[in-house]
Amino acid sequence: MTDHTCTAIAPEDVDLSVHVTGFSLPNPVLLASGTAGYGPELSHAMDMTRLGGFVTKGIAVHPWEGNPPPRIAETSSGMLNAIGLQNVGLEAFLEHKTPYLRELRSAGVRVVVNVIGKTIEEYNAVARGLRDCDAIDALELNISCPNIKEGGIAFGTDCVAAGEATAATVEGADKPVWVKLSPNVSDIASMGVSCERNGAAGLSLINTLIGLAIDLERRRPRLSIGKGGLSGPAIKPVALRMTTEVYRACSIPIIGMGGIWTARDALEFMVCGASAVQIGTANFVNPRTAEQVVDGMRAWCAEQGVARIRDLVGTLQIG
Repeated sequence: MTDHTCTAIAPEDVDLSVHVTGFSLPNPVLLASGTAGYGPELSHAMDMTRLGGFVTKGIAVHPWEGNPPPRIAETSSGMLNAIGLQNVGLEAFLEHKTPYLRELRSAGVRVVVNVIGKTIEEYNAVARGLRDCDAIDALELNISCPNIKEGGIAFGTDCVAAGEATAATVEGADKPVWVKLSPNVSDIASMGVSCERNGAAGLSLINTLIGLAIDLERRRPRLSIGKGGLSGPAIKPVALRMTTEVYRACSIPIIGMGGIWTARDALEFMVCGASAVQIGTANFVNPRTAEQVVDGMRAWCAEQGVARIRDLVGTLQIG
């Protein structure tokens, strides 16, 4: 039987830094791709320099318009979205978005660029286009978006295709590549193993679950394209289970996400094996969620006598 007796320590003595894919983050909390644009969009509402890291909105070779509205619908304990990966494209990103990201990096915040495409060649092209960019630390390969007709989830639900997309992106990149995994599979651990074997430096999980919301009076879906990606507290138990499975199957760092609203939520992901976490849907309800999670993590660790938060990673005991 495990002894959970602890001796409290001073909050200032808690080390919140974590090591992920060859570099360190000042704390384990990042903002998830697509929930804070390219950074400035949320900077008026929160202190971005309090973050451990920031993941940009997805970037494709050329601009995408995304899906027609309505593209967001609230659900019980979450939300559905079908944005369709609207983005400014690689050229505009490098010219107009990187100056702010350099400011974040100079403040110690790690910057990760989410990479999207409709073909393996497009993933490779974006990775090559981001070479030598001094505004970013890593790439996050999105092979798991359920809201586009080509690419996206087509790569994220097949081990061979996921491996090929990973290998192509790694070949084109000069920075670590994280792969964002889809939960819409029967064996997410095998997906993680395939990505790791093909050069992934880290794994982000989980992306949204496929869902549907109905306008009963109109007898129509509430989203323009019908189905969408479910996120928020409703998916957290699924995300925790999948984080545990991938942690046990893979040896590369995990960045956990899915329904994180509080510091306790984030810490549960770390106990299940995540070295860091991403906060997404909560940003739409309270843009200061990430700051509050960082403060809550420090307070919990101090109360529990945990001097280094990274020592919690993978400490879940079952049975």
